[in-house]
Amino acid sequence: MIESSTSSMLDGAEAAPCNICCCTLASKVLLVSFMVLLIGAILVGNLVTLAVILSTKHFHTPQGYLKASLAVADLAVGVFVVPLSVYAEVYLMTTDSAPEWTSYNSQSVSFHPCNLIGPIFAGCTLVSITTIFLMTIERSIAVLRPLHRDSVITRKRTTVLIIFSWGASFFLAVSPMLFSREIALEYNSCSRMCNYALGSFGEFSRQAWKILLLFPAFDFTLLGGTVVINIISLSSIRQHSKRRKHLAKSESHTTSKPTFSDIKAARTIGTLTVAFTVSFTPIAVFVVGNVLGNKWCNFSFFAFWILTSNSCWNVIIYSVRDQKFRARAYQLFRPIQRKNTSETQKKIRD
Repeated sequence: MIESSTSSMLDGAEAAPCNICCCTLASKVLLVSFMVLLIGAILVGNLVTLAVILSTKHFHTPQGYLKASLAVADLAVGVFVVPLSVYAEVYLMTTDSAPEWTSYNSQSVSFHPCNLIGPIFAGCTLVSITTIFLMTIERSIAVLRPLHRDSVITRKRTTVLIIFSWGASFFLAVSPMLFSREIALEYNSCSRMCNYALGSFGEFSRQAWKILLLFPAFDFTLLGGTVVINIISLSSIRQHSKRRKHLAKSESHTTSKPTFSDIKAARTIGTLTVAFTVSFTPIAVFVVGNVLGNKWCNFSFFAFWILTSNSCWNVIIYSVRDQKFRARAYQLFRPIQRKNTSETQKKIRD
């Protein structure tokens, strides 16, 4: 989301730097193929998630609402963010010159595509982090205070929190342009994405860096809190599992203990947290490197696209960890399988 542009785009005639993925025709073809496959994986995975959640009454719960919110944020990345990169790279590959708008930042033209795409990517990333944090809070209450779960966690409260998280995330995403004239958006030739960058000034001021560093500060505050809460919840689950082995039958069925589904859900969210933390960490390292004056062009590409790839992992985690989700997804695809089978049999008979 954040990238300084010291090799600035203010000079449109300046050649784009060559990084490891974009130097030869073969590498460019592989890059575009990767982007197209990523779009397909994000769209299919998150549409399946939404279809399962919306069509199954079992998932019409606060946790289901949060999973749907996370799927919408990931879906937006596949619909808006990655296709712009595909367009820019295909244009560059077929005409041997980049689109004109990639040579300028958002302060140089009246409308720049990155004015829309940059905040969408940043906002959806922030939404994902806040949603995982809310999911962790919801599961921790279910595990640590099972008797209070239904009174504390309601669908109405969850809906309000989801709306608030989207509003706050996108406000934070556009805040660099609102509060600093030094910050612009550009299509960066290293990361091959729309990033925040240096505007028409010679260098970032301390105030501008403070504004940009709000992103990693906010992200790692929430991620750190999420990890701590997950550790507490998983430690409680482990202690509960040990106690359950030694309890008598009359004690083992007490309603003050978390249910098996609550335990499974808590572990699933723990897996989501680990996956997102791993995918976001390279971005944080890159931002710190930028502050210290490092450009890291190749590392920039991998950091941003590892984070983007995380948008297609959630459905895989749900499918592996949640048996009910996996069964419902299979039921949705079974009519398609039956139709293909019947058509094949008909062709054989004909």
